[in-house]
Amino acid sequence: MAYREKAAWLTLICMVIAYGIYFPMMALRDTPPTLFDILWAFGIIAGAQAVAVIIGHIVLAMQTAPAARRADERDRSIARRGASAGYYTLMTGAILVGVVMPFSEPAPKIVNTALLAIVIAEAVNHFLVLLSYRRGWHG
Repeated sequence: MAYREKAAWLTLICMVIAYGIYFPMMALRDTPPTLFDILWAFGIIAGAQAVAVIIGHIVLAMQTAPAARRADERDRSIARRGASAGYYTLMTGAILVGVVMPFSEPAPKIVNTALLAIVIAEAVNHFLVLLSYRRGWHG
């Protein structure tokens, strides 16, 4: 398995775990969360995810030869494909959050939906990277 594929797996798994905790926690509250509650909970979850990803990347880097960590044309092409799809996903979420929701939803729901759009966009990015490595990308 390629170094960048392992890194994508690491990041995607950490995202699924972290935000698989955060979003249900926000949705299952008895009372609507305040913006401070959102900031506090998201900060803790995102911080824990960042620490896990950083430690995981350090471990992956130590287990991989420096030459194998360098990106070649295929790696860059795969990264562009994932980033492009993630960008369009994020723009769709931004239009929903910035154009549609302000007229009908309270602020905490708008904030959490914006965070969800970011998480989904990153998940799409990493998923397409993984799919490209698994199926082979010849772009």
